[in-house]
Amino acid sequence: MKAVVCTKYGTPDVFKLQEVNTPIPKDHEVRIKIHAASVGPADCTFRKGSPMVRLVYGLKRPKNPIFGAELTGEIDAVGKEVTRFQIGDQVFGLSAKTLGAQAEYKCLHEDSPLVTKSSAMSYEEAVAVCDGAPTALTFLRDKAKLRRGQNVLINGASGAVGIYAVQIAKYLGANVTGVCSTVNIDLVKAHGADQVIDYTRQDFTKNGHTYDVIFDAVGKRSFSQCKHSLKPKGVYLSTVLSISILFNMLQTAVFGKKKAFFVTAGLMQNHSNLIFLRELYDAGNIKAVIDRRYPLEQVAEAHRYVEKGHKKGNVVITLAQD
Repeated sequence: MKAVVCTKYGTPDVFKLQEVNTPIPKDHEVRIKIHAASVGPADCTFRKGSPMVRLVYGLKRPKNPIFGAELTGEIDAVGKEVTRFQIGDQVFGLSAKTLGAQAEYKCLHEDSPLVTKSSAMSYEEAVAVCDGAPTALTFLRDKAKLRRGQNVLINGASGAVGIYAVQIAKYLGANVTGVCSTVNIDLVKAHGADQVIDYTRQDFTKNGHTYDVIFDAVGKRSFSQCKHSLKPKGVYLSTVLSISILFNMLQTAVFGKKKAFFVTAGLMQNHSNLIFLRELYDAGNIKAVIDRRYPLEQVAEAHRYVEKGHKKGNVVITLAQD
């Protein structure tokens, strides 16, 4: 099968399209013929090999040389003990632990965060929802316990996590303020934001407004910068792991009523979350937002585009036609 292989950390030039062995499913695994995958900021972080990434995914080189956590496709083979799925099922899900989605085939344990996709979803829409919405759901619903009537600010509201955070927060009944650049204001409003702040013209940490939850979906504003914009029992969330957020979590766990949190949302996903998101999609409560599509052989170009930091929603890698 064809796969994009990364044998060392570095620039997008490290990616090579190669022929590798097609995986064979073990007893409790299914094999997915992949139709679409995605590329986001996390993929770029893995590729560059930050210290945090190297501790988990390989010190000198990636332990899993085929990248990509989000995938969608059709099951074409099953292990002899599989009961949850059958050949022909159209599925979407995540492979956060072993990656491997940027290839023609991927085997996953049947208990992985993997579910059948809605017939209303195209493959590209399914993988787009998988890239961002599960993270937003985990942070807002499960960690912040966002409730109806609360005020939430989402920094980076036009990105892959942010655009779904806006929609999920609105579904949960919150009053939503999105922060984005001038060009993305209409996009963020169209997906449910009650107010939008243009960060090129106004610093939300200095405008005097306070929020129950501040969700930094792009990791650009620290807890120390945001804490004065939190209400007395407010919660700050960041999707980017850093020494400072770990320190803030420890500090706020002991001192004060305002809290700071980071969670490894990708590793916390399950069937229930994906089924919930599928139901939201079918009901029209969330919509996929796809900025650009690239074929498998242009994964490096997708990384270069994502690294510019201006994408709207998702960047999708297409491997087969719907």
